[in-house]
Amino acid sequence: MTFEDFKFHKKLSESLYYMGFEKPSPIQEKAIPLILEGYDLIATAQTGTGKTAAFMLPVLNKLAVNPSNHIDTLVIVPTRELALQVDNHIQGFAYYVEASSIALYGGGDGAEFIEQRKAIENGVNIIVATPGKLISHLNMGYVDLSHLKHFILDESDRMLDMGFSDDINKIIKYLPEKRQNLMFSATMPSQILRLTKKLLHKDHKEVKIAISKPAKGVKQLKYEVFDDQKIPLLSLIIKDREKYQSILIFASTKKMLTDIVRGLKSQNIASKGISSDLDQKEREQVLLDFRSRKTKVLVATNVLSRGIDIKDINLIINFDVPSDAEDYVHRIGRTARAETKGEAITFVNKEDSYKMIRIERLIEMKVEKVILDSSLGKAPDFAKKQQGKNSQGNKKNYRKKGGNKNKYSKNKSTKNQKNNTKTNSNSNK
Repeated sequence: MTFEDFKFHKKLSESLYYMGFEKPSPIQEKAIPLILEGYDLIATAQTGTGKTAAFMLPVLNKLAVNPSNHIDTLVIVPTRELALQVDNHIQGFAYYVEASSIALYGGGDGAEFIEQRKAIENGVNIIVATPGKLISHLNMGYVDLSHLKHFILDESDRMLDMGFSDDINKIIKYLPEKRQNLMFSATMPSQILRLTKKLLHKDHKEVKIAISKPAKGVKQLKYEVFDDQKIPLLSLIIKDREKYQSILIFASTKKMLTDIVRGLKSQNIASKGISSDLDQKEREQVLLDFRSRKTKVLVATNVLSRGIDIKDINLIINFDVPSDAEDYVHRIGRTARAETKGEAITFVNKEDSYKMIRIERLIEMKVEKVILDSSLGKAPDFAKKQQGKNSQGNKKNYRKKGGNKNKYSKNKSTKNQKNNTKTNSNSNK
């Protein structure tokens, strides 16, 4: 199948031709026809599968056929970075189409807010917004959504994880009842199912595309380590892969991120960290430096595991194991995109070993274990420790079953004697 088979408007087809779009991805192939037919849709697909094009191309096609001077489409996303990414895609897709768009997000100054307001008041077809910033504009009274035809939630599961449920419900109250609703999500937790019942029409369609399998081009490895071995191992891996131009390290907390950046610096490895502690301009600059390869090593909290369009990342390192098994898929989804090759390495300590087991069950494969370099000291042996626990438990059971009857009887008798003494004492009192 090719994009020509969708019979898009000539102007949209021209944009796709110059952008080099030839064959649709699986999510695009299944979702686009349903959206063109006007169905509500819930679609699940992992990071890097082309979801933005899947929901924006049919919307832009409708605008190409019937141009509008009103807000036609509202796209809600969880983060500023994703808002900018989606808006950039729209500008590319709509290069020859008479459709305008704007991204609304927080973190800017007052001048930025005024610019966003002017764009809305002057007329814009597509708004891509984070929930909080959109509500700020809605409260001012100048956002007219009465002509809205498409309401899209992108990364729906992540928005609910981030606590945007109430904001989404507030936004829905501003929308006309007659509209097409599209939900795109990487996972399908119970919260999403509840929102689906509330938001989508009964005759809605569902599309699922391999939500829990890493890309085939990702070489997955794991190291079993003690915590104090992680930084030395990290520096060893980075130095061993000098040819790599782009390395992304994920940390679960901002403190951990700071420790990693400091630890790498002590090993003479330059890196930058990105988290919510940076203001928006600083975060944008850090991402720009990473995209342009000015920064080779980027350390990020889990906020970047989804929705950031950074291509050709050579190596993903999970400094710790993600708590959510499906987050592992999204983290390593930053590499091996668009049928390229990539590498993903995860550090597993004793506390995280059970999380790794859940991940391997989810992806239905055992991640290859790499033997720790002897220069880093002896590696932990989780299997041996578990075996020791089981062995001890068996010994206790054996005693109780009569392995040492005299000892067991003596202990039981002594315990009874103590109880009798305690009872007599209480009676005397």
